[in-house]
Amino acid sequence: MNLTPTETAKRLKAPPLQGRGLGWGLSANSIADFHERARHMRNNPTEPEKRLWRNLSNGQLGGWKFRRQQVIGWFIADFVCPSAKLIVEVDGDTHDAEADAARDAVLAQRGYRVLHFTNDDVMRNVEGVKVAILQALERAESPHPNPSPEGEGLEKIEAQKMLGISLEGRVG
Repeated sequence: MNLTPTETAKRLKAPPLQGRGLGWGLSANSIADFHERARHMRNNPTEPEKRLWRNLSNGQLGGWKFRRQQVIGWFIADFVCPSAKLIVEVDGDTHDAEADAARDAVLAQRGYRVLHFTNDDVMRNVEGVKVAILQALERAESPHPNPSPEGEGLEKIEAQKMLGISLEGRVG
């Protein structure tokens, strides 16, 4: 018998992750439900989402790769460019600005930047929306050109600068 991820999670009755890792404290059931909802949203996009996706998919915007209806913690982002940690939201008339601001603050703590556009922006001026997204992408912090061979990358470099020492050749 083949079970969907949601059915598997529900059968396991997995406990919450209790704040470890990037699970955002969600249970396996909740995570599976979010992924199922995101899949439904990908399969049933709004007209503005369809229009913007036609302009973002397959690296069409400056070679940047986007995903649509991506689960990030307990949120589902309309579009996300993982390499730039940029989220693009297409908001309808019923969006709650206060809830959006709270969500954006949580995502900012995780290193994401969020751009909001209205359905009307996308439908009437998709070229302007693309320019704004591209400008935000170009301002994205690029990864260090020579990451550490140990895989510690920018964290190691920042620690060295802060402490005024070199960590080269040290273990651990």
